[in-house]
Amino acid sequence: MNQDNPTPYETLPPSAVPGSQPAMGPIYRPYVTFILIGICVVVYSLQWATQSFLNIDLPAAWGVKNNTLIMQGQVWRFITPIFLHGSIVHLGFNMYALFALGPTLERFYKHWRFLVLFLLGGFAGNVLSFMFTKNPSLGASTAIFGLLGAEGVLIYQNRKIFGANARRALPQVVMIAVINLMIGLSMPAIDNWGHIGGLVGGTLFAWFGGPLLQRQGLYTLKDVRTSREVLIAGFGVGGLFSFLAIAAMFLQKG
Repeated sequence: MNQDNPTPYETLPPSAVPGSQPAMGPIYRPYVTFILIGICVVVYSLQWATQSFLNIDLPAAWGVKNNTLIMQGQVWRFITPIFLHGSIVHLGFNMYALFALGPTLERFYKHWRFLVLFLLGGFAGNVLSFMFTKNPSLGASTAIFGLLGAEGVLIYQNRKIFGANARRALPQVVMIAVINLMIGLSMPAIDNWGHIGGLVGGTLFAWFGGPLLQRQGLYTLKDVRTSREVLIAGFGVGGLFSFLAIAAMFLQKG
C-alpha cells in the first residue's frame, strides 16, 4: 500500500513567513492546527488498536484512498485519507510538518479559512492521485503540500509588507517544494501525484482567497481580502477538483 511517506520533511524548517516583527499583530492561538494534529493522532491510535486486537486496520479499511471503492460510490475517500497514516514514523513526520507550517498560516488565515485551505489541499491531492495512480494511499501530506503552496503565495503576494524577509523566505519555500517533489519522483512508495495535487489546490486557493495585507499604523496589519473573494476561491477550487473527480470517474467507467 502506498503510504505517502513524508521522509523529506526532515528538511522542513519552521514556517518561513516572518512572524516576530511587531507589525505582524497580536498573538493568535492556532487551535485548528492543534485540533487537526489531535485528530490524526487519535485516528492513528485507533488504527494501531484495531490492527493489534482485531488484526485489521478498521479506519484505513473504511477511509484509505482506494480507486475501486471510490468508483463504487465511496466518495468520502477523497477526504478521509488525510487523517490516516501508515506508521508512527509516517505520522510523526507529517505532524511535524503541520506543526511547522500550520500556526503561522493559521495566524494570517484565521481559523475557518485555514481549515478550508487544509481540506482543499488534501481533497485536491487525493483527486489527482485518483486520476493518475491506481495504488491505494493515505496520509496528511496532500494537505501539507497545500499549506506549503499557500505559504509561498502568502510571502509573494505580501512581499512589500515582509520586505527583505520575503526575499530570503520565498526561495526556501520553493526549494523545499522542489526537493520534496524530486524525492517523490525517485521513490515509488510516495504518492507524488497526491503531493502535486495538494500543492496546486492550496496554491490556487491561496492566490485567489488568501490574505492580502495592508499596513495600518506602525504595528497593525489588516487583511483586505473580502469574504466574497474567499467564498469564490473556495467554491472555485473545490468545484474544479470535484469536476476533475467526476470526469475521471466517468472516463474510468467508460
